[in-house]
Amino acid sequence: MQKATREELLDRVKESSPAFFEKVVVDLLVAMGYGGKTGSGTVTGKPKDGGIDGIIREDKLGLDVICVQAKKWEGVVGRPIVQQFVGSMDFTRARKGVIITTSSFSSEAIDFIKRIEGKKVVLIDGDRLAELMMEHKVGVITSKLYELQEVSGDYFDEDV
Repeated sequence: MQKATREELLDRVKESSPAFFEKVVVDLLVAMGYGGKTGSGTVTGKPKDGGIDGIIREDKLGLDVICVQAKKWEGVVGRPIVQQFVGSMDFTRARKGVIITTSSFSSEAIDFIKRIEGKKVVLIDGDRLAELMMEHKVGVITSKLYELQEVSGDYFDEDV
Protein backbone atom coordinates (compact mmCIF):
# COMPACT_ATOMS: atom_id res chain seq x y z
CA MET A 1 0.00 0.00 0.00
CA GLN A 2 2.74 2.48 0.94
CA LYS A 3 4.68 1.75 -2.25
CA ALA A 4 1.60 2.47 -4.37
CA THR A 5 1.02 5.71 -2.47
CA ARG A 6 4.68 6.76 -2.97
CA GLU A 7 4.42 6.05 -6.70
CA GLU A 8 1.15 7.97 -7.03
CA LEU A 9 2.57 10.87 -5.03
CA LEU A 10 5.66 11.09 -7.26
CA ASP A 11 3.47 10.89 -10.38
CA ARG A 12 1.36 13.79 -9.12
CA VAL A 13 4.48 15.83 -8.38
CA LYS A 14 5.80 15.11 -11.89
CA GLU A 15 2.48 16.28 -13.38
CA SER A 16 2.58 19.57 -11.47
CA SER A 17 3.91 22.84 -12.84
CA PRO A 18 7.54 23.83 -12.16
CA ALA A 19 6.34 26.68 -9.90
CA PHE A 20 4.20 24.28 -7.84
CA PHE A 21 7.12 21.85 -7.58
CA GLU A 22 9.30 24.63 -6.17
CA LYS A 23 6.59 25.26 -3.55
CA VAL A 24 6.43 21.54 -2.72
CA VAL A 25 10.19 21.43 -2.16
CA VAL A 26 10.20 24.46 0.17
CA ASP A 27 7.09 23.19 2.01
CA LEU A 28 8.81 19.84 2.55
CA LEU A 29 11.98 21.35 3.97
CA VAL A 30 9.98 23.57 6.33
CA ALA A 31 7.88 20.54 7.39
CA MET A 32 11.15 18.71 8.12
CA GLY A 33 12.04 21.44 10.59
CA TYR A 34 14.36 23.58 8.52
CA GLY A 35 13.61 27.24 8.93
CA GLY A 36 13.39 27.06 12.70
CA LYS A 37 10.28 27.59 14.79
CA THR A 38 8.92 30.18 12.38
CA GLY A 39 9.20 27.84 9.40
CA SER A 40 10.72 30.52 7.24
CA GLY A 41 11.13 29.37 3.66
CA THR A 42 10.42 31.19 0.42
CA VAL A 43 10.30 30.33 -3.25
CA THR A 44 12.37 32.79 -5.24
CA GLY A 45 10.09 32.50 -8.27
CA LYS A 46 12.36 34.56 -10.47
CA PRO A 47 13.41 33.65 -14.00
CA LYS A 48 16.93 34.90 -13.35
CA ASP A 49 17.34 33.36 -9.90
CA GLY A 50 20.82 32.05 -10.64
CA GLY A 51 19.69 28.47 -10.13
CA ILE A 52 18.32 29.15 -6.65
CA ASP A 53 14.64 28.20 -6.54
CA GLY A 54 14.11 28.66 -2.82
CA ILE A 55 15.70 29.98 0.33
CA ILE A 56 15.26 28.54 3.81
CA ARG A 57 16.25 30.92 6.60
CA GLU A 58 17.48 28.93 9.57
CA ASP A 59 17.23 31.82 12.01
CA LYS A 60 15.11 34.94 12.42
CA LEU A 61 17.83 37.25 11.16
CA GLY A 62 18.64 35.14 8.13
CA LEU A 63 22.28 34.78 9.13
CA ASP A 64 22.32 31.17 7.99
CA VAL A 65 20.48 30.12 4.86
CA ILE A 66 19.92 26.95 2.87
CA CYS A 67 19.71 27.33 -0.88
CA VAL A 68 17.26 25.07 -2.67
CA GLN A 69 17.07 23.95 -6.27
CA ALA A 70 14.09 21.98 -7.60
CA LYS A 71 14.63 19.96 -10.78
CA LYS A 72 11.40 18.54 -12.20
CA TRP A 73 13.08 16.35 -14.79
CA GLU A 74 12.63 13.00 -16.43
CA GLY A 75 16.32 12.62 -17.28
CA VAL A 76 19.27 12.18 -14.96
CA VAL A 77 20.61 15.32 -13.27
CA GLY A 78 24.31 15.46 -14.07
CA ARG A 79 27.40 17.04 -12.60
CA PRO A 80 27.24 20.29 -14.63
CA ILE A 81 23.85 21.18 -13.11
CA VAL A 82 25.01 20.34 -9.60
CA GLN A 83 28.29 22.23 -10.09
CA GLN A 84 26.41 25.30 -11.36
CA PHE A 85 24.12 25.22 -8.31
CA VAL A 86 27.09 25.02 -5.94
CA GLY A 87 28.55 28.09 -7.65
CA SER A 88 25.22 29.92 -7.40
CA MET A 89 25.22 29.44 -3.64
CA ASP A 90 27.95 32.09 -3.42
CA PHE A 91 25.40 34.72 -4.50
CA THR A 92 23.60 34.31 -1.16
CA ARG A 93 26.76 33.43 0.80
CA ALA A 94 25.21 30.08 1.64
CA ARG A 95 27.22 27.13 2.88
CA LYS A 96 24.29 24.69 2.75
CA GLY A 97 22.19 23.58 -0.16
CA VAL A 98 19.68 20.98 -1.28
CA ILE A 99 18.91 19.83 -4.81
CA ILE A 100 15.70 17.87 -5.13
CA THR A 101 14.70 16.18 -8.36
CA THR A 102 11.81 14.05 -9.52
CA SER A 103 14.31 11.81 -11.33
CA SER A 104 17.82 10.77 -10.24
CA PHE A 105 21.42 11.98 -10.10
CA SER A 106 24.36 10.73 -12.13
CA SER A 107 27.24 9.03 -10.33
CA GLU A 108 29.44 11.97 -11.39
CA ALA A 109 27.07 14.42 -9.66
CA ILE A 110 27.07 12.33 -6.49
CA ASP A 111 30.86 12.03 -6.57
CA PHE A 112 31.23 15.80 -7.07
CA ILE A 113 29.17 16.52 -3.95
CA LYS A 114 31.38 14.20 -1.91
CA ARG A 115 34.51 16.11 -2.98
CA ILE A 116 33.55 19.76 -2.47
CA GLU A 117 34.83 21.61 0.56
CA GLY A 118 33.37 24.54 2.45
CA LYS A 119 29.79 23.75 1.45
CA LYS A 120 27.40 20.97 2.33
CA VAL A 121 24.98 19.99 -0.41
CA VAL A 122 22.42 17.20 -0.18
CA LEU A 123 20.97 15.48 -3.25
CA ILE A 124 17.44 14.05 -2.99
CA ASP A 125 16.12 11.91 -5.84
CA GLY A 126 12.48 11.26 -6.73
CA ASP A 127 12.11 8.10 -4.66
CA ARG A 128 13.53 9.76 -1.55
CA LEU A 129 11.40 12.85 -2.23
CA ALA A 130 8.21 10.76 -2.14
CA GLU A 131 9.36 8.99 1.06
CA LEU A 132 10.09 12.29 2.78
CA MET A 133 6.79 13.80 1.66
CA MET A 134 4.92 10.87 3.18
CA GLU A 135 6.99 10.87 6.37
CA HIS A 136 6.41 14.61 6.93
CA LYS A 137 2.83 14.64 5.62
CA VAL A 138 3.33 16.97 2.67
CA GLY A 139 0.78 16.29 -0.06
CA VAL A 140 -0.74 13.33 1.79
CA ILE A 141 -3.41 12.81 4.42
CA THR A 142 -3.94 9.98 6.88
CA SER A 143 -7.02 8.13 5.72
CA LYS A 144 -7.15 5.33 8.29
CA LEU A 145 -5.61 4.92 11.68
CA TYR A 146 -5.64 1.63 13.50
CA GLU A 147 -5.42 1.47 17.27
CA LEU A 148 -4.04 -1.64 18.92
CA GLN A 149 -4.59 -2.30 22.59
CA GLU A 150 -2.76 -4.47 25.07
CA VAL A 151 -3.31 -5.25 28.73
CA SER A 152 -1.66 -2.73 31.06
CA GLY A 153 0.55 -4.50 33.58
CA ASP A 154 0.80 -1.27 35.59
CA TYR A 155 -2.96 -1.16 36.09
CA PHE A 156 -3.08 -4.62 37.54
CA ASP A 157 -0.25 -4.11 40.03
CA GLU A 158 -2.12 -4.59 43.29
CA ASP A 159 -0.63 -1.87 45.45
CA VAL A 160 -4.07 -0.86 46.72
